[in-house]
Amino acid sequence: MADMPYRVLTLDGGGAKGFYTLGVLREVEALIGMRLQKKFDLIFGTSTGAIIAAMLALGHSVDEIHALYKGHVVTVMACKTPADKTARLKELALEVFQEQTFEDTKTGIGNVATKWINDRPMVFKASKDQAHGRQGTFKPGFGVTIADAVQASCSAYPFFEKKTVNTPLGDFELIDGGFCANNPTMYALADVTGPLGKTRADIRVVSVGVGEYPPKPLKRFSKMWWAKQYAPES
Repeated sequence: MADMPYRVLTLDGGGAKGFYTLGVLREVEALIGMRLQKKFDLIFGTSTGAIIAAMLALGHSVDEIHALYKGHVVTVMACKTPADKTARLKELALEVFQEQTFEDTKTGIGNVATKWINDRPMVFKASKDQAHGRQGTFKPGFGVTIADAVQASCSAYPFFEKKTVNTPLGDFELIDGGFCANNPTMYALADVTGPLGKTRADIRVVSVGVGEYPPKPLKRFSKMWWAKQYAPES
């Protein structure tokens, strides 16, 4: 790809709203006349956006991803208990991504999950060029599979169980990336303007947003806010 402009695609979390994201991306793909991993230098995604981002970065077409969503989203969400939802999500992630790792991606990627212990992000990346320091010890995706990283990004607790990933840095208990950044654009730009060294004038961003921010005066997208939004009415 040419050095300028540096093209970034960011995809919100939002569960089944991923169908909307795919509708937008279908038009973008048709407009540029090629698969999106050939045009975008970096693709960031949160939760359902992480599924789409990973599949795009691996070279799948939008229609292929849409077919996956049509066949499986309803079956995951129809599960009654967090344990059942989690098991079905894990099964689906393994079916789709198998043992692929972040080294298999064809363009830059960032999949956002949240550390349970402190609500801070854990972003799974493919390239050490995106590392904010510690490049010498960088491992693509912290050494875990794409299936595990995507499942972590989609683990909307308490509706799904928390996801533990085992990395060379230790074990991390993770939940849905939407708890820290339902729209991952700022994290993507932090990589692009930081370690990747691009200027603002050189960057072009397409952000497909389907989520919502918590109402003021809440200071952060807290677990309590999330639970209140989705708890069944009494």
